[in-house]
Amino acid sequence: MQIAVERAIATMWDRYEEPLSLDEIANTAILSKFYFSRVFRNLTGTSPGRFLSAVRLHQAKTMLLETDLSVTEISYRVGYNSLGTFTSRFTRSVSLSPARYRALARAGLPERGGLGGSGAAAHSDGIRRTCTVTGSIQSPETGQSVRIYIGAFREPIVQGSPVACEILDGPGPFTLRVPEGIWFIRAAVCAASDFPAPPWERRPLLVASGPELCVRHGHDNPPVKLAARPLTPLDLPILLALPELDSLPRPVPEAAAPVRVPALTGT
Repeated sequence: MQIAVERAIATMWDRYEEPLSLDEIANTAILSKFYFSRVFRNLTGTSPGRFLSAVRLHQAKTMLLETDLSVTEISYRVGYNSLGTFTSRFTRSVSLSPARYRALARAGLPERGGLGGSGAAAHSDGIRRTCTVTGSIQSPETGQSVRIYIGAFREPIVQGSPVACEILDGPGPFTLRVPEGIWFIRAAVCAASDFPAPPWERRPLLVASGPELCVRHGHDNPPVKLAARPLTPLDLPILLALPELDSLPRPVPEAAAPVRVPALTGT
């Protein structure tokens, strides 16, 4: 079944600009759409439609960084017929509007009070009591220095602004301050040598994820143990804007041609 799902995911990456239906995607896996949807969710943790949306938004991020195409044209090139729908989904997933994401990435400036920080809870959760979550991350030897982004998210998918985030210069312990509730701890391991380079040339080397974490004030929250691993075809592209905004200014691109990123590379 995994091979069938990977074949369907490859179709999403190859034909993301088309109005793909669930039937068409399931046909590439040679499965009924109902059985395909169940198997797909079991293997990836999300639905085929949401995975396709993540692929489209990932490609939109790349075009925003690598071309001078307008936001409207990019929205059509990644399969959206409505600029409003594209903008709202991009903003919800990346925590920045398309235009703001492009401007900040080119300037090399993080959004003030948004994605960075050493574990401060998001303002929207300020009325809830915060708790300390501790943990550690292990990473296989990569032969190079790394920078590790660790964030707490409201759902398993790495999108939107993390409620808390910490950046490490290598494997080791971390501490996050999060409101009471259920959170998912996710991490991306990037090559530190890439960071003088612009964001459109960087991709995570490894990723890590922890189990669903129920955090309660006054209760002992067990340490989170993360183990980094290579990306697989079943991993959704990382939509979070954080790593891209930790960069030096980029030059204005000369070419305006659409860009296709090699399939399943992450962000």
